Amino acid sequence: MVELIDIISYILKNYPHKNELSNARLTKMVYLIDWRSAFDYGEQVTNINWYFDNYGPFVHDIEDTIDNNPETIRKIDTHTMYGTKKTMFMLKDEGMMLNDLPENTTSTINIIIERTKKLYWKDFINFVYSTYPIVTSERYTFLNLVQKAKEYHKELAEEQEISIG
Repeated sequence: MVELIDIISYILKNYPHKNELSNARLTKMVYLIDWRSAFDYGEQVTNINWYFDNYGPFVHDIEDTIDNNPETIRKIDTHTMYGTKKTMFMLKDEGMMLNDLPENTTSTINIIIERTKKLYWKDFINFVYSTYPIVTSERYTFLNLVQKAKEYHKELAEEQEISIG
């Protein structure tokens, strides 16, 4: 498994809209990366045990990792346009050299960045909520992304068999 701080740092360095990287968005981006990796490679990039709570996939791992790495990432407490609290994240040094990540990991992260960078919050959340693990799971349960990827591949294969005849 890749260190979570390295994944977070890579996202913070490469995501084009730095002002959108709130705790909620960053957490859901890591979820999407884990889901895509489970689907493509049969394993998550992280060792996060994802939980489907009231607001979709959620864990404290992202913010805890950031809290444990204050020399790398800065937390900025601010407010949304509606006045509610929001925590944003930034690399302390945009020019810092990042640890090398495996090629399949950077490829997966880049796919998720590319897929989500043009999505406003509502569309981003709808995209997250439309993923197979969320659609097929009950709220307040843990999400086994690798198992869900196997189920989804099986469903896709069965649909293909039906369409071929």
